[in-house]
Amino acid sequence: MKKFKKINHIGKPEIKAVTKVLQSGILSDYVGDSSKNFEGGKYVRKFENNIKKYFNVRYAITVNSWTSGLNCAVGSLDIEPGDEIILSPWTMSACATSILMWNAIPVFADIEYDYFTICPKSIEKKITNKTKAIMAIDIFGQSCDMYAINKIAKKYKLKVISDSAQAIGSKYFNNYSGTISDIGGFSFNYHKHIHTGEGGVILTNSKLLSRKLKLLRNHGESALSKNEKNKLIYLNNMIGNNYRLGEIECAIGIEQLKKLKKILKRRAFIAKKFDKFFDNFKGLTIPMIRPGSTHVYYAYPLIYNENITRVKRDIVFDELKKNGLPVAKNYELLHYKPLFQNMIAYGNKRFPWSLNNKKYNYQKGICPNAEKHQHNTFLGISMCIHEYSNKDIENIFKIFEKVWKKLKI
Repeated sequence: MKKFKKINHIGKPEIKAVTKVLQSGILSDYVGDSSKNFEGGKYVRKFENNIKKYFNVRYAITVNSWTSGLNCAVGSLDIEPGDEIILSPWTMSACATSILMWNAIPVFADIEYDYFTICPKSIEKKITNKTKAIMAIDIFGQSCDMYAINKIAKKYKLKVISDSAQAIGSKYFNNYSGTISDIGGFSFNYHKHIHTGEGGVILTNSKLLSRKLKLLRNHGESALSKNEKNKLIYLNNMIGNNYRLGEIECAIGIEQLKKLKKILKRRAFIAKKFDKFFDNFKGLTIPMIRPGSTHVYYAYPLIYNENITRVKRDIVFDELKKNGLPVAKNYELLHYKPLFQNMIAYGNKRFPWSLNNKKYNYQKGICPNAEKHQHNTFLGISMCIHEYSNKDIENIFKIFEKVWKKLKI
Protein backbone atom coordinates (compact mmCIF):
# COMPACT_ATOMS: atom_id res chain seq x y z
CA MET A 1 0.00 0.00 0.00
CA LYS A 2 1.36 3.40 -1.01
CA LYS A 3 1.99 5.88 1.82
CA PHE A 4 1.99 9.58 1.04
CA LYS A 5 4.02 12.06 3.08
CA LYS A 6 2.01 14.43 5.27
CA ILE A 7 2.11 18.17 4.62
CA ASN A 8 4.37 20.17 6.90
CA HIS A 9 4.67 23.88 6.16
CA ILE A 10 6.13 24.65 9.59
CA GLY A 11 9.81 25.58 9.33
CA LYS A 12 12.60 27.76 10.71
CA PRO A 13 10.66 31.06 10.45
CA GLU A 14 7.84 29.71 12.64
CA ILE A 15 10.31 28.18 15.14
CA LYS A 16 12.18 31.49 15.38
CA ALA A 17 8.93 33.44 15.83
CA VAL A 18 7.67 31.12 18.57
CA THR A 19 11.03 31.26 20.35
CA LYS A 20 10.77 35.06 20.48
CA VAL A 21 7.33 34.82 22.07
CA LEU A 22 8.52 32.25 24.62
CA GLN A 23 11.53 34.36 25.52
CA SER A 24 9.28 37.37 26.07
CA GLY A 25 7.25 35.44 28.65
CA ILE A 26 4.04 36.93 27.25
CA LEU A 27 2.04 34.06 25.75
CA SER A 28 -1.25 35.95 25.87
CA ASP A 29 -1.82 39.64 26.49
CA TYR A 30 -5.59 39.99 26.58
CA VAL A 31 -7.58 41.60 29.37
CA GLY A 32 -11.33 40.98 29.56
CA ASP A 33 -12.31 44.57 30.30
CA SER A 34 -12.27 47.95 28.58
CA SER A 35 -8.51 48.54 28.97
CA LYS A 36 -6.15 48.91 25.98
CA ASN A 37 -5.36 45.18 25.93
CA PHE A 38 -8.96 44.19 25.36
CA GLU A 39 -7.94 43.48 21.74
CA GLY A 40 -4.88 41.39 22.61
CA GLY A 41 -1.12 41.65 22.45
CA LYS A 42 1.32 42.77 19.77
CA TYR A 43 1.40 39.49 17.81
CA VAL A 44 -2.39 39.28 17.72
CA ARG A 45 -2.59 42.82 16.41
CA LYS A 46 0.19 42.34 13.88
CA PHE A 47 -1.37 39.14 12.53
CA GLU A 48 -4.76 40.85 12.22
CA ASN A 49 -3.21 43.86 10.47
CA ASN A 50 -1.38 41.61 8.01
CA ILE A 51 -4.61 39.76 7.25
CA LYS A 52 -6.46 43.05 6.65
CA LYS A 53 -3.81 44.17 4.17
CA TYR A 54 -3.56 40.81 2.39
CA PHE A 55 -7.30 40.38 1.88
CA ASN A 56 -8.16 44.07 1.52
CA VAL A 57 -10.72 44.10 4.30
CA ARG A 58 -11.32 46.73 7.00
CA TYR A 59 -11.48 44.48 10.06
CA ALA A 60 -9.93 41.13 11.02
CA ILE A 61 -10.65 39.47 14.37
CA THR A 62 -8.63 36.37 15.25
CA VAL A 63 -10.28 33.59 17.25
CA ASN A 64 -9.14 30.31 18.77
CA SER A 65 -11.03 28.27 16.16
CA TRP A 66 -13.25 28.89 13.17
CA THR A 67 -16.03 27.21 15.16
CA SER A 68 -15.63 30.09 17.63
CA GLY A 69 -15.66 32.45 14.65
CA LEU A 70 -18.99 31.07 13.47
CA ASN A 71 -20.44 31.35 16.99
CA CYS A 72 -19.40 35.01 17.10
CA ALA A 73 -20.65 35.67 13.57
CA VAL A 74 -24.15 34.34 14.25
CA GLY A 75 -24.35 36.11 17.61
CA SER A 76 -23.41 39.48 16.13
CA LEU A 77 -26.38 39.56 13.74
CA ASP A 78 -29.16 40.33 16.25
CA ILE A 79 -30.58 36.82 15.97
CA GLU A 80 -33.66 36.12 18.10
CA PRO A 81 -34.63 32.68 19.48
CA GLY A 82 -36.65 30.86 16.84
CA ASP A 83 -35.16 32.79 13.92
CA GLU A 84 -34.03 30.75 10.93
CA ILE A 85 -30.70 30.70 9.11
CA ILE A 86 -30.35 28.94 5.76
CA LEU A 87 -27.28 26.85 4.97
CA SER A 88 -26.20 23.78 3.05
CA PRO A 89 -26.11 20.35 4.75
CA TRP A 90 -22.94 19.51 2.73
CA THR A 91 -20.56 20.81 5.39
CA MET A 92 -19.24 20.08 8.86
CA SER A 93 -21.34 20.24 11.99
CA ALA A 94 -20.08 23.55 13.41
CA CYS A 95 -21.91 25.49 10.71
CA ALA A 96 -25.27 24.27 11.99
CA THR A 97 -24.42 24.08 15.69
CA SER A 98 -23.27 27.72 15.66
CA ILE A 99 -26.85 28.57 14.71
CA LEU A 100 -28.31 26.38 17.45
CA MET A 101 -25.93 27.99 19.96
CA TRP A 102 -28.04 31.16 19.65
CA ASN A 103 -31.35 29.24 19.85
CA ALA A 104 -31.96 29.78 16.16
CA ILE A 105 -33.00 27.08 13.69
CA PRO A 106 -30.90 25.74 10.79
CA VAL A 107 -32.82 25.34 7.54
CA PHE A 108 -31.08 23.34 4.83
CA ALA A 109 -30.98 24.34 1.15
CA ASP A 110 -29.56 22.09 -1.55
CA ILE A 111 -26.18 22.44 -3.23
CA GLU A 112 -25.34 23.14 -6.84
CA TYR A 113 -24.59 19.77 -8.42
CA ASP A 114 -21.45 20.88 -10.30
CA TYR A 115 -19.89 23.12 -7.64
CA PHE A 116 -20.94 21.50 -4.31
CA THR A 117 -21.78 24.95 -2.89
CA ILE A 118 -25.19 26.17 -1.75
CA CYS A 119 -27.70 26.74 -4.55
CA PRO A 120 -29.19 30.27 -4.73
CA LYS A 121 -32.47 28.98 -6.22
CA SER A 122 -32.83 26.51 -3.36
CA ILE A 123 -32.09 29.27 -0.84
CA GLU A 124 -34.94 31.41 -2.13
CA LYS A 125 -37.40 28.53 -1.85
CA LYS A 126 -36.52 28.12 1.85
CA ILE A 127 -37.05 31.74 2.91
CA THR A 128 -39.87 32.40 5.40
CA ASN A 129 -40.85 35.31 7.61
CA LYS A 130 -38.53 33.80 10.23
CA THR A 131 -35.43 33.82 8.00
CA LYS A 132 -32.76 36.26 9.19
CA ALA A 133 -29.54 35.17 7.47
CA ILE A 134 -27.82 32.94 4.92
CA MET A 135 -24.66 31.00 5.67
CA ALA A 136 -22.75 30.50 2.40
CA ILE A 137 -20.09 27.80 2.75
CA ASP A 138 -17.23 27.80 0.24
CA ILE A 139 -16.70 24.08 -0.10
CA PHE A 140 -13.50 22.38 -1.33
CA GLY A 141 -11.72 25.61 -2.28
CA GLN A 142 -13.95 27.92 -4.28
CA SER A 143 -16.55 30.56 -3.56
CA CYS A 144 -20.30 30.22 -3.57
CA ASP A 145 -22.18 32.28 -6.16
CA MET A 146 -21.99 35.38 -4.00
CA TYR A 147 -23.53 37.74 -6.56
CA ALA A 148 -26.73 35.71 -6.61
CA ILE A 149 -26.70 35.13 -2.85
CA ASN A 150 -26.15 38.80 -2.00
CA LYS A 151 -28.91 39.75 -4.44
CA ILE A 152 -31.33 37.42 -2.62
CA ALA A 153 -30.17 38.77 0.74
CA LYS A 154 -30.80 42.34 -0.35
CA LYS A 155 -34.24 41.45 -1.72
CA TYR A 156 -35.36 39.86 1.56
CA LYS A 157 -33.28 42.05 3.92
CA LEU A 158 -31.13 39.19 5.16
CA LYS A 159 -27.55 39.07 6.43
CA VAL A 160 -24.89 36.83 4.85
CA ILE A 161 -22.11 34.89 6.58
CA SER A 162 -19.39 33.44 4.34
CA ASP A 163 -17.68 30.35 5.73
CA SER A 164 -14.48 30.31 3.68
CA ALA A 165 -12.64 27.88 5.96
CA GLN A 166 -11.65 25.73 2.97
CA ALA A 167 -11.15 28.54 0.46
CA ILE A 168 -8.55 30.96 1.82
CA GLY A 169 -6.94 32.84 -1.06
CA SER A 170 -9.57 31.95 -3.65
CA LYS A 171 -11.25 34.76 -5.55
CA TYR A 172 -14.70 35.60 -6.84
CA PHE A 173 -14.53 38.24 -9.57
CA ASN A 174 -11.24 39.60 -8.15
CA ASN A 175 -12.51 39.74 -4.58
CA TYR A 176 -11.18 37.30 -2.01
CA SER A 177 -13.59 34.69 -0.72
CA GLY A 178 -14.70 35.61 2.77
CA THR A 179 -14.75 39.35 2.01
CA ILE A 180 -17.93 39.53 -0.11
CA SER A 181 -20.52 39.26 2.66
CA ASP A 182 -21.50 40.92 5.92
CA ILE A 183 -19.17 38.59 7.79
CA GLY A 184 -16.67 36.03 6.47
CA GLY A 185 -13.65 34.17 7.69
CA PHE A 186 -11.11 31.37 7.53
CA SER A 187 -9.92 28.45 9.60
CA PHE A 188 -6.32 27.96 10.70
CA ASN A 189 -6.59 24.43 12.06
CA TYR A 190 -3.92 21.91 11.13
CA HIS A 191 -5.30 20.66 7.81
CA LYS A 192 -6.10 24.02 6.24
CA HIS A 193 -3.88 25.70 3.62
CA ILE A 194 -2.05 27.61 6.35
CA HIS A 195 -2.41 26.83 10.02
CA THR A 196 -1.57 27.79 13.58
CA GLY A 197 -2.50 24.39 15.06
CA GLU A 198 -5.97 25.64 15.87
CA GLY A 199 -7.43 29.05 15.15
CA GLY A 200 -9.40 31.20 12.77
CA VAL A 201 -10.14 34.76 11.75
CA ILE A 202 -13.37 36.68 11.20
CA LEU A 203 -13.52 39.33 8.46
CA THR A 204 -15.92 42.22 8.03
CA ASN A 205 -16.09 45.70 6.55
CA SER A 206 -18.63 46.86 9.12
CA LYS A 207 -17.41 48.94 12.07
CA LEU A 208 -20.48 47.99 14.12
CA LEU A 209 -20.11 44.27 13.46
CA SER A 210 -16.38 44.36 14.14
CA ARG A 211 -17.03 45.87 17.57
CA LYS A 212 -19.67 43.27 18.40
CA LEU A 213 -17.44 40.45 17.19
CA LYS A 214 -14.60 41.65 19.40
CA LEU A 215 -16.96 41.85 22.37
CA LEU A 216 -18.14 38.30 21.80
CA ARG A 217 -14.55 37.08 21.47
CA ASN A 218 -13.51 38.46 24.85
CA HIS A 219 -16.20 38.36 27.55
CA GLY A 220 -18.06 41.27 26.00
CA GLU A 221 -20.40 41.89 28.90
CA SER A 222 -17.37 43.05 30.93
CA ALA A 223 -16.06 45.52 28.37
CA LEU A 224 -18.99 47.65 27.28
CA SER A 225 -18.36 51.38 27.29
CA LYS A 226 -20.74 53.79 29.03
CA ASN A 227 -22.39 54.65 25.72
CA GLU A 228 -22.74 51.00 24.70
CA LYS A 229 -24.39 50.05 27.99
CA ASN A 230 -27.26 52.39 27.14
CA LYS A 231 -27.82 50.97 23.65
CA LEU A 232 -29.81 47.80 23.07
CA ILE A 233 -27.81 47.11 19.90
CA TYR A 234 -24.73 46.54 22.08
CA LEU A 235 -26.52 44.57 24.77
CA ASN A 236 -28.44 41.87 22.91
CA ASN A 237 -26.52 38.61 22.40
CA MET A 238 -23.47 40.09 24.10
CA ILE A 239 -22.87 37.20 26.48
CA GLY A 240 -19.23 36.92 25.48
CA ASN A 241 -16.84 34.04 25.83
CA ASN A 242 -13.13 33.29 25.70
CA TYR A 243 -12.57 32.79 21.98
CA ARG A 244 -9.14 34.46 22.00
CA LEU A 245 -6.16 33.33 19.94
CA GLY A 246 -2.82 33.57 21.77
CA GLU A 247 0.50 35.22 20.96
CA ILE A 248 2.23 31.96 19.97
CA GLU A 249 -0.44 31.03 17.42
CA CYS A 250 -0.47 34.53 15.95
CA ALA A 251 3.33 34.57 15.68
CA ILE A 252 3.06 31.33 13.70
CA GLY A 253 0.23 32.78 11.63
CA ILE A 254 2.29 35.82 10.64
CA GLU A 255 4.90 33.50 9.09
CA GLN A 256 2.33 31.14 7.58
CA LEU A 257 0.55 33.96 5.76
CA LYS A 258 3.81 34.76 3.96
CA LYS A 259 3.76 31.23 2.51
CA LEU A 260 0.15 31.22 1.30
CA LYS A 261 0.78 32.24 -2.32
CA LYS A 262 3.46 29.58 -2.73
CA ILE A 263 1.19 26.93 -1.22
CA LEU A 264 -1.70 27.89 -3.50
CA LYS A 265 0.58 27.84 -6.53
CA ARG A 266 1.61 24.26 -5.75
CA ARG A 267 -2.02 23.19 -5.24
CA ALA A 268 -2.94 24.71 -8.60
CA PHE A 269 -0.04 22.87 -10.26
CA ILE A 270 -1.17 19.52 -8.84
CA ALA A 271 -4.81 20.20 -9.80
CA LYS A 272 -3.79 21.03 -13.36
CA LYS A 273 -1.99 17.68 -13.59
CA PHE A 274 -5.09 15.96 -12.22
CA ASP A 275 -7.33 17.80 -14.69
CA LYS A 276 -5.29 16.67 -17.65
CA PHE A 277 -5.29 13.03 -16.51
CA PHE A 278 -8.90 12.70 -15.38
CA ASP A 279 -10.56 14.80 -18.07
CA ASN A 280 -10.72 11.86 -20.49
CA PHE A 281 -10.96 9.17 -17.82
CA LYS A 282 -14.05 7.04 -18.23
CA GLY A 283 -16.84 7.85 -15.79
CA LEU A 284 -15.18 10.84 -14.12
CA THR A 285 -15.91 14.57 -14.33
CA ILE A 286 -13.16 16.93 -13.18
CA PRO A 287 -13.95 19.83 -10.80
CA MET A 288 -15.98 22.62 -12.33
CA ILE A 289 -14.70 26.11 -11.58
CA ARG A 290 -17.31 28.81 -11.34
CA PRO A 291 -16.98 31.53 -14.04
CA GLY A 292 -15.10 34.47 -12.57
CA SER A 293 -13.72 32.35 -9.74
CA THR A 294 -10.46 30.70 -8.77
CA HIS A 295 -10.07 27.40 -6.93
CA VAL A 296 -7.54 26.66 -4.16
CA TYR A 297 -8.23 22.90 -3.86
CA TYR A 298 -8.74 22.05 -0.24
CA ALA A 299 -9.90 18.85 -1.91
CA TYR A 300 -10.07 17.68 -5.50
CA PRO A 301 -13.73 16.67 -5.99
CA LEU A 302 -14.54 14.27 -8.82
CA ILE A 303 -18.05 13.37 -9.94
CA TYR A 304 -18.36 9.66 -10.67
CA ASN A 305 -20.95 8.32 -13.13
CA GLU A 306 -22.16 4.76 -12.44
CA ASN A 307 -24.31 4.82 -15.57
CA ILE A 308 -21.18 5.09 -17.70
CA THR A 309 -18.90 2.73 -15.77
CA ARG A 310 -21.55 0.14 -14.84
CA VAL A 311 -19.68 -0.26 -11.53
CA LYS A 312 -21.00 1.07 -8.23
CA ARG A 313 -19.16 4.04 -6.79
CA ASP A 314 -18.65 2.26 -3.45
CA ILE A 315 -16.85 -0.64 -5.15
CA VAL A 316 -14.50 1.79 -6.91
CA PHE A 317 -13.92 3.64 -3.64
CA ASP A 318 -13.03 0.43 -1.79
CA GLU A 319 -10.49 -0.53 -4.44
CA LEU A 320 -8.89 2.92 -4.47
CA LYS A 321 -8.67 2.86 -0.69
CA LYS A 322 -7.10 -0.61 -0.68
CA ASN A 323 -4.38 0.73 -2.93
CA GLY A 324 -3.55 3.52 -0.50
CA LEU A 325 -5.23 6.47 -2.17
CA PRO A 326 -6.36 9.25 0.24
CA VAL A 327 -9.90 9.37 -1.10
CA ALA A 328 -13.37 10.09 0.30
CA LYS A 329 -16.73 8.91 -1.01
CA ASN A 330 -19.00 11.15 1.02
CA TYR A 331 -19.19 14.21 3.23
CA GLU A 332 -21.25 15.13 6.25
CA LEU A 333 -24.92 15.45 5.37
CA LEU A 334 -26.08 17.32 8.43
CA HIS A 335 -29.80 16.75 8.06
CA TYR A 336 -29.15 13.00 8.38
CA LYS A 337 -27.66 13.44 11.86
CA PRO A 338 -29.68 12.35 14.94
CA LEU A 339 -29.65 15.95 16.19
CA PHE A 340 -31.85 16.97 13.26
CA GLN A 341 -33.76 13.75 12.80
CA ASN A 342 -34.95 14.04 16.41
CA MET A 343 -34.89 17.86 16.56
CA ILE A 344 -33.51 17.92 20.07
CA ALA A 345 -30.70 20.35 20.88
CA TYR A 346 -31.47 21.53 24.43
CA GLY A 347 -33.44 19.47 26.94
CA ASN A 348 -36.04 16.94 25.81
CA LYS A 349 -38.78 19.17 24.42
CA ARG A 350 -37.44 19.92 20.94
CA PHE A 351 -35.97 23.30 21.79
CA PRO A 352 -35.41 25.56 19.82
CA TRP A 353 -37.73 24.04 17.18
CA SER A 354 -40.55 24.19 19.74
CA LEU A 355 -40.37 27.99 19.61
CA ASN A 356 -42.14 28.05 16.25
CA ASN A 357 -45.56 26.63 15.54
CA LYS A 358 -44.51 24.95 12.30
CA LYS A 359 -43.28 21.61 11.06
CA TYR A 360 -39.61 21.37 10.06
CA ASN A 361 -38.51 18.72 7.59
CA TYR A 362 -35.06 17.13 7.75
CA GLN A 363 -35.98 13.89 6.04
CA LYS A 364 -34.18 12.22 3.17
CA GLY A 365 -35.04 13.87 -0.13
CA ILE A 366 -34.99 17.54 0.89
CA CYS A 367 -31.58 18.14 -0.74
CA PRO A 368 -31.46 15.82 -3.77
CA ASN A 369 -28.15 17.04 -5.25
CA ALA A 370 -26.30 16.71 -1.95
CA GLU A 371 -27.85 13.31 -1.32
CA LYS A 372 -27.00 12.01 -4.79
CA HIS A 373 -23.37 12.99 -4.30
CA GLN A 374 -23.37 11.37 -0.87
CA HIS A 375 -24.77 8.05 -2.03
CA ASN A 376 -23.62 7.64 -5.62
CA THR A 377 -21.43 10.22 -7.31
CA PHE A 378 -18.82 11.93 -5.11
CA LEU A 379 -15.16 10.83 -5.11
CA GLY A 380 -12.81 13.33 -3.50
CA ILE A 381 -9.03 13.16 -3.47
CA SER A 382 -7.51 14.66 -0.34
CA MET A 383 -5.36 17.74 -0.95
CA CYS A 384 -5.19 18.99 2.65
CA ILE A 385 -3.31 16.22 4.45
CA HIS A 386 -0.65 14.92 2.07
CA GLU A 387 2.20 16.65 0.26
CA TYR A 388 2.14 15.19 -3.24
CA SER A 389 5.51 15.11 -5.01
CA ASN A 390 5.63 14.72 -8.77
CA LYS A 391 6.32 11.02 -8.21
CA ASP A 392 3.28 10.81 -5.91
CA ILE A 393 1.13 12.30 -8.67
CA GLU A 394 2.32 9.59 -11.06
CA ASN A 395 1.54 6.94 -8.42
CA ILE A 396 -1.98 8.31 -7.99
CA PHE A 397 -2.52 7.97 -11.73
CA LYS A 398 -1.21 4.40 -11.62
CA ILE A 399 -3.63 3.54 -8.81
CA PHE A 400 -6.58 4.79 -10.85
CA GLU A 401 -5.41 2.94 -13.96
CA LYS A 402 -4.93 -0.25 -11.94
CA VAL A 403 -8.40 -0.05 -10.38
CA TRP A 404 -10.14 0.79 -13.67
CA LYS A 405 -8.38 -2.14 -15.32
CA LYS A 406 -9.23 -4.56 -12.50
CA LEU A 407 -12.92 -3.52 -12.53
CA LYS A 408 -12.98 -3.57 -16.34
CA ILE A 409 -14.29 -0.05 -16.60
